[in-house]
Amino acid sequence: MTAPTALVVMNRDAFEAHFDQSRLELLHGLVALPEPLWVDQLDSPAARARLATAEVLVTSWGAPRLTAERLAVAPRLRAVFHAAGSIRSLADDALWDRQIVVTTAANANAVPVAEYTLAAIIFAGKKAPFLAANAKTAYRGWSHPQGFGDLSNLRRTIGIVGFSRIGRRVVELLQTLEGATVLVADPYADAKAVAAAGGRLVELDELLPLADVLSLHAPALPSTDRLIGAAELAQLPDHATVVNTARGTLIDSDALAAECSTGRLFAILDVTDPEPLPPDSLLRSVPNVMITPHLAGSLGTEIHRLTDHTLGELTRWLAGEPLLDQITADTLPLSA
Repeated sequence: MTAPTALVVMNRDAFEAHFDQSRLELLHGLVALPEPLWVDQLDSPAARARLATAEVLVTSWGAPRLTAERLAVAPRLRAVFHAAGSIRSLADDALWDRQIVVTTAANANAVPVAEYTLAAIIFAGKKAPFLAANAKTAYRGWSHPQGFGDLSNLRRTIGIVGFSRIGRRVVELLQTLEGATVLVADPYADAKAVAAAGGRLVELDELLPLADVLSLHAPALPSTDRLIGAAELAQLPDHATVVNTARGTLIDSDALAAECSTGRLFAILDVTDPEPLPPDSLLRSVPNVMITPHLAGSLGTEIHRLTDHTLGELTRWLAGEPLLDQITADTLPLSA
C-alpha cells in the first residue's frame, strides 16, 4: 500500500526539538514526507500546492489555526497529529465538518507537568522557595522560622481542582506522601475514578478550608475564568500555598497578590495572567510568591516523549487500530 503524503507544519525550533535523526527516519518510514512546511510559508502559493496533495499533517507549536479557507486547499487531508498539548489554537469547526481525525500528545505532556507539580507541592510543605529567598537576604538562624506555618509533608491535605489528565497523575503521585489526604473538586469527575487514583471527590467549598496546598489543574474555559477569586482564597487556611501549573486565568491575580502580600498565603506559579506579568505586578515583588517561566511542560529531551507519542498514534492510524488520544468536537469543550 502506498504511504500517505504527510507534511510537517510547525516552526523551525519546534521541528529541531522534536526530531532527532532517528525519529525523523521513523517518520520517513511511515509516510511519504517532503521537506517541512514552516509556519510562515503556510499561505504561500508554493505551500498551497503542497497542501493539495497532503493526507496527513504533523503539527506542533506555532502551527496556525486550520480554518475552512486553509483546509479548502487540502482536499485530501484525512488526519492531523498534533505533537504538543492543547489543540485549541489549532482546531476549527471546519476540521469536524470534514471529519478529519485529530490527535494530541497532551497525555504525554502531562507527565512532566505532574512531576513538576509534585515537586512544587513537596516544596510548598516545607515552604522551601520562600525560606530560600529569605536566607539570601537576611540571616535569622536556621531553626524555628516564624510566619511560615507547620513545615511538614506528613499528613498534609492537598486540594486538587480539576481531575484532568494532569490532575489525575498528580493525585496518583501524591500517594508517595505519607498520610496525605487528597481532595478533588471537579464537577465532571467520577467519584469512583477519583477514589481509584487515591483521592476523594468533594465540592470546592468543602475542599478549600481544608487544603494545606491548593493545586490547580482545570482547563481554561469561560466557566473556569477566575475560578479561584477573593472569596475562594479567603476560605483557605492560614499559611496555605496555591500552586498553579495549569492556566493563569484560573486565578484572580489581584486577589492572590492581596492575600500573599499580607503574609497569610503563599503561591508557586508556573503560569500567570497575563503571561509574563507586567513589571509593576505586585506578584513579582511579594516574597511569599515564587514565579517560574512556564517550565512545567515538556522541555529539552522531554519533547521527544511527545514525538514518540505522535509517531505511535500515526502508526496506529495507518494500521487501522484504535487511537489513544483522539480529540473530537464532543471532547474539545472540556479539553485544556
